[in-house]
Amino acid sequence: MIFVVALVVLLPFLAAAAGLLASRLRTGREAPGDRAAYRRAAWFAIAAATASLALTVWLVLVLTRGAVPAGEGRPFWTDLLPGRLEGTLSVVETGSVPVAVSLRADGLSVLAGMLVVVVALAVQVYSVGYMRDEPRYPSYSAFVSLFTSAMLLVVYAGDLIVLYVGWEIMGLCSYLLIGHWWEDRANSRAAVKAFLVTRLGDVGFLFGVFTLGIAAGSFRIDDILRADIPTGTAVAGTLLLLAGVAGKSAQVPLQTWLPDAMAGPTPISALIHAATMVAAGIFIVARLYPVFLGAQPTLDVLGVVAAVGMLGAALAALAQDDLKRVLAYSTISQLAYMAAALAAGSDRAAMFHLVSHGAFKALLFLCAGLVIHHAGSNLMSHMGGLRTAMPVTFWTTTIGLAALMGLPPASGFFSKDAVIAAVEHSRGAAQPFLYASALLTVGVTGAYATRAWLRTFFGPARIEPLPEPPPGTAHVFDGREAPRSMLWPVGVLAVPALLLGFAGVREVDWGSAAVSLVVALLGAGIVYALWRGAPDQDPARMLGPFQAPCERAFYVDALYAALIVRPVLRLARGVVRTDAKVVDGAVRGSGRATLGLSTLVRLAQTGNAQLYVTGLLAGLLLIAVAAVVLT
Repeated sequence: MIFVVALVVLLPFLAAAAGLLASRLRTGREAPGDRAAYRRAAWFAIAAATASLALTVWLVLVLTRGAVPAGEGRPFWTDLLPGRLEGTLSVVETGSVPVAVSLRADGLSVLAGMLVVVVALAVQVYSVGYMRDEPRYPSYSAFVSLFTSAMLLVVYAGDLIVLYVGWEIMGLCSYLLIGHWWEDRANSRAAVKAFLVTRLGDVGFLFGVFTLGIAAGSFRIDDILRADIPTGTAVAGTLLLLAGVAGKSAQVPLQTWLPDAMAGPTPISALIHAATMVAAGIFIVARLYPVFLGAQPTLDVLGVVAAVGMLGAALAALAQDDLKRVLAYSTISQLAYMAAALAAGSDRAAMFHLVSHGAFKALLFLCAGLVIHHAGSNLMSHMGGLRTAMPVTFWTTTIGLAALMGLPPASGFFSKDAVIAAVEHSRGAAQPFLYASALLTVGVTGAYATRAWLRTFFGPARIEPLPEPPPGTAHVFDGREAPRSMLWPVGVLAVPALLLGFAGVREVDWGSAAVSLVVALLGAGIVYALWRGAPDQDPARMLGPFQAPCERAFYVDALYAALIVRPVLRLARGVVRTDAKVVDGAVRGSGRATLGLSTLVRLAQTGNAQLYVTGLLAGLLLIAVAAVVLT
């Protein structure tokens, strides 16, 4: 049965290869400008995603019939899917710790895998309409498939080295997809920034893998979880892993790449920032959670990072005018909620919110794409009054924002309450700070979600006809809803965004839920009151003198530029000058010296035989005189 798990991972990879190859083939009847390559690429991508989804559903059915592990300390996911599949395809001998090319499917991996394939399929279908005028669609869809395959490899890997392979392929694909419209310098710079920042965290992640693997004598995840790793080694290894988690999941201090990554196509934002790459860091901590529980200092660090990140990103979202950047900072904030749950000792709450967030954030990004296509701009100051022109988009966005705010009965109400309750009842050293930050973030989340909702769909219409669509949009819909190929995915994603939370209704702490609901409504009410009084003005003015710092995300990018970027550039320029003037100068100087010496030597080579004989006789005479004198 492990072959089925391998197929789930391999099918998107094969679709990527087939899409790229088939797009280069011609039947002989095709004109150079027709859409045959587009249709072939779309067929391969959607068929592979659909097959992976069907096989994942089959895995759910298989694992449901598994035996329940004994013992009180069994993982939480065994309550849902008690079964487990694992198989080793090959063992690579390295001379020290072997690498097992193995896959495993249990409740945790299938839960995350289901999220990945559902969102990936929705994105592929949505992209058929979104990228219909894009000449590079075949490569785009192929890289989306490859990205999906890499994330599934991370989810189903049974060995940390195999997991790391998928981890790095995700980084490469994110670079290619964020920079899809590379002709725009801002897009290419955003792609490079995302690649470099996440690579910085991945250096620590790789050394963390080595630390835990060598300490356990194996890179297999099960062996590491069962190994008796010394506390100091566990702390060192998990802190190193946390660097990679901060990079991939855009947590403090490596969060700066995510808002700039909005330069990529909107479906890529939905895929990367909802269900795949940013969720990978949280998934890794949950997968290795017993090791993290044995390294309490690491969880304390994670708690502080989460407390700072969730509130700071929420305040930044409140001041943004770009709709996609609002959602980007919202993603950073919500991922910090998951990190807070892990720091508080509840991997159950973290994974519950990860799945819930994946559904409603993918929905919100795809809805944002519909709005941007309609308005011809990313800026909310260019929107307004869209609820009548885009009724489907309005209601699906309303469901997504309700889930983001944590309003019942949307899924975010239940999953966010699970996180708040876990933090409230935790006993860590940072618990008071973390809990206060979580509640404040609930209020700010209600404020920025309400602001985005009002400025986009209510008030006076501010859309003006544009001569050409701006970079990053394929076309404008001229007052109409999007094509059905784009509406169906948002309609499907709206269902889990609305109803998924009922799976955890029995575990709701109603006291904590009531407090967080009141705080969310308070934040929403303040924004509504400000907007009601002046619909043509931005409710973000409530921030007062802090609006500019929040809009600039507290100048973290400027700080990094001053402390890191500019000094490195100055050092690079100094190295270039040293190379040009010292190293190259020495080489050029030795060449000139050789040429000068050769010129002197050349003076003795006149071609006059009489001069040569005279010189020879003079030399002999001098030798003879010297011999007589010295003897």
